[in-house]
Amino acid sequence: MNHTPESQPQSSWVQELGGPLRTPDGREGSKIRSTEDIGTAGASVGATTGPIVASTADVAETAAVGDRTRIWDLAQVRENAEVGRGCVIGRGACVDRSVYIGHNVKIQNYALIYHPAELGDGVFVGPGAVLTNDAFPRAVDPTGTPLDASGWTPVGVTVLEGASLGAQSVCVAPVVIGRWALVGAGAVVVRDVPDFAIMVGNPARRIGWVSRAGVRLQPEDAGSWRCPRTGARFRELDGVLHEEEV
Repeated sequence: MNHTPESQPQSSWVQELGGPLRTPDGREGSKIRSTEDIGTAGASVGATTGPIVASTADVAETAAVGDRTRIWDLAQVRENAEVGRGCVIGRGACVDRSVYIGHNVKIQNYALIYHPAELGDGVFVGPGAVLTNDAFPRAVDPTGTPLDASGWTPVGVTVLEGASLGAQSVCVAPVVIGRWALVGAGAVVVRDVPDFAIMVGNPARRIGWVSRAGVRLQPEDAGSWRCPRTGARFRELDGVLHEEEV
């Protein structure tokens, strides 16, 4: 996955995010530009171009957050997480340490995004969705000794550009969700998802194809598909959908 907005080095983008935020108790907070607070009642965003962080949100000092991103009440953004421009992180959502989130991503209330997840530009994560990070989850080893960070290896979920994860869906790492794919509410994804696929059920299975507009594609000739809203056309080859040039 390409981490670099507009083909710039990732380190350059982080450096551009600007100066520190002051937390409600006066401590220096995350390296973001704005100190404006949306408040617990969800006040107006106003004309600010910097990030807007609720007073009850927990944003780590080493997190980086882009302009026009809103972080709502009780949300958590942990150490070294990177959040791009124009994002929304809803109430009670958790962005774990070192998670990468691109631009214009919407993470709805109480979604859980665990390290080392990576979300591309324009991704939608529905309420209560979970991106896991442990292929063999255990609290203790076979002797009953509690496991610490050295006792397991995190694995991540990668969600590519424009994809949508429905409410309370679960992506069981390690999986890749393809570009503009649509995972239905409550689905449990245990295998990689192709670009533009519609996935439902437990375990999730493909039931069709979806356009960038979020509309189910309609079949035309053999192997040919069309978006009824935009007219965009696609060609299916060996179970992979390809956009046709306009």
